[in-house]
Amino acid sequence: MQSITYSEIRQQLDQGKLTCVELTRNHLAIIERKKHLNAFLSVYTEDAMKQAEVVDQKIKNGKAGKLAGLVVGLKDLLCYKDHPLQGASKILDGYISPYNATAVQRLLDEDAIIIGRQNCDEFGMGSSNENSAFGPTLNDLDNSRVPGGSSGGSAVAVQTGMCQVSLASDTGGSVRQPSAFCGLVGLKPTYSRISRFGLAAYASSFDCIGIFSKHVEDIALVLEVIAGADDQDSTASRKDVENYSEELDQSKSKKFKIAYMRETVENNVLQPEIKNAIENKIDQLKAYGHTVEAIDFPLNEYVLPTYYILATAEASSNLSRFDGVRYGYRSQSTTDLTSLYKKTRSEGFGKEVQRRILLGTFVLSSNYYDAYYSKAQKVRRLIRDKIKEVFEKYDFILMPTTPSTAFKLGEHSDNPVEMYLADLFSVQANVAGIPAISIPCGTDNQGLPIGLQLMANDFQERNLLNFSKSVLEMNLR
Repeated sequence: MQSITYSEIRQQLDQGKLTCVELTRNHLAIIERKKHLNAFLSVYTEDAMKQAEVVDQKIKNGKAGKLAGLVVGLKDLLCYKDHPLQGASKILDGYISPYNATAVQRLLDEDAIIIGRQNCDEFGMGSSNENSAFGPTLNDLDNSRVPGGSSGGSAVAVQTGMCQVSLASDTGGSVRQPSAFCGLVGLKPTYSRISRFGLAAYASSFDCIGIFSKHVEDIALVLEVIAGADDQDSTASRKDVENYSEELDQSKSKKFKIAYMRETVENNVLQPEIKNAIENKIDQLKAYGHTVEAIDFPLNEYVLPTYYILATAEASSNLSRFDGVRYGYRSQSTTDLTSLYKKTRSEGFGKEVQRRILLGTFVLSSNYYDAYYSKAQKVRRLIRDKIKEVFEKYDFILMPTTPSTAFKLGEHSDNPVEMYLADLFSVQANVAGIPAISIPCGTDNQGLPIGLQLMANDFQERNLLNFSKSVLEMNLR
């Protein structure tokens, strides 16, 4: 049932061939059967079943919303009123969200069913889902391998059919990289396309809410519902939201101009099978009449360091609010206010989060602010300007999503630089603020999924989704 699109499920619901209660019960059964994967931190069995009953009645009355019966999981960084929010961290032990994130509220308004909160790297900081305070999530294709991060739980939930769609955050590739490792479709929209209100902050100028599914059609419909202006988030764009789902097949016959960055496809760190898969896809696109050309992007080597300088600086600032005074974990071995801060944060944050806070505090310090933070901001602007220049000539940029397929648990845990290199190709879209999507592109010699990444200009999600769907359909013709 989970391999079909939501529109097909909705058709069955409307015809009375299926009920939301049956559908939800099926998802819950998979969650129980696959609980060893550690994808969910909380399963809202009772709430989900109650909502399913309500939606069934709405369908009978002809008053159901656009997402009636869509079963959704939430990364443990999105607020869901009266439910736990921990960011997969000990520091937020016992915290219950007093409100809904805007994206979550918009799902509920259209009768989606929230089934639970999903495991992730602590506060979204990681590329493997091994940094969670609740232990790693396992890749269902091979339990000895990671699902990617930071939204590994969200990816595995969709991969296994625990839910139809997951909402997660993408700060430097946290939706697209797990999508590649798990064989899914994962969208990071334009920065500001979806309100960040109710998303626990990691790096505010990079964070985006993204969407996982097995189907472009599902992502288009969910984006249509949750995108748009929000009075609670001054950074959310007021640009009109297009009918992404209704316009999905409009550009099937259109021929596009596509650039691929030579530095990404001809990179020494790229796994050979991924290189072959990307080159084969380029040849296939050309055979279908698209123009695909190699370009040089001389700023490529600066993208990853720019991201990590700025993201850690923002993390240092954002995470200062977690101090044990007002909510969450508080150390029991404190003697005064200073020791309360120090011990609570030392005991409450995991090692990777501590590392990034320290790095961010360093680059923001008075002696190094101009040398690191200010320069990185200038380089970020140059990178964005250069990418915008590419879009003056081309419709899309094509590149691998990841340098490798899913790696073994613990393989990079002792070397943070190796782990950061997993984000080599995904951070570009976050640095530039443009939309990007990862779609399946074959498998490697061990049967592990390969991801193809496509990027478009600001607010070109409609074209990006259209083209992604047509690229996926090439394999079926």
